[in-house]
Amino acid sequence: MAENQFLHEVVTTAIIVKDGKYLITRRVLSKKRFPGKWTVPGGKLETNDYINLPKDTEHYWYNILEQVLKREVKEEVGLEIANIRYVTSLATVHADGAPSLVISCLADYVSGQVKLQEEETDQEAWVTAKEAKEYDLIDGILDEIVMADRIQKGEHLEWERQS
Repeated sequence: MAENQFLHEVVTTAIIVKDGKYLITRRVLSKKRFPGKWTVPGGKLETNDYINLPKDTEHYWYNILEQVLKREVKEEVGLEIANIRYVTSLATVHADGAPSLVISCLADYVSGQVKLQEEETDQEAWVTAKEAKEYDLIDGILDEIVMADRIQKGEHLEWERQS
């Protein structure tokens, strides 16, 4: 068995909604994974995100994913978000062999102007779920945006592939 068979990178992403539209960004062409593809903001959970914080109970830190997502969105696109809620999750093993668990969330825009990190993304757009179909999104992102749109309309459902 592989030494790191249980070590996954944990990533959380934000489908940010503002006035019925969702923020998508295009990854720079120099990115190792998914260069030039459109996606939603997010980032990896690291132990340093919580290890130096006081625990919420004797043994645990709570709402770490939400805190990481708020920080990542602020760093990546300069926006403040709130009302983070679960959409779906996925697991993958990347071409480089790294396994990932991605937790996709829906979040409300609170404030700020989009400001992209040049080394991460080079374009942004606010799109409806229908308009998102016109972009070269990372596989599965459209499905997640459609699901988030349905959640916004009060529907609660599980992930399904969009045609």
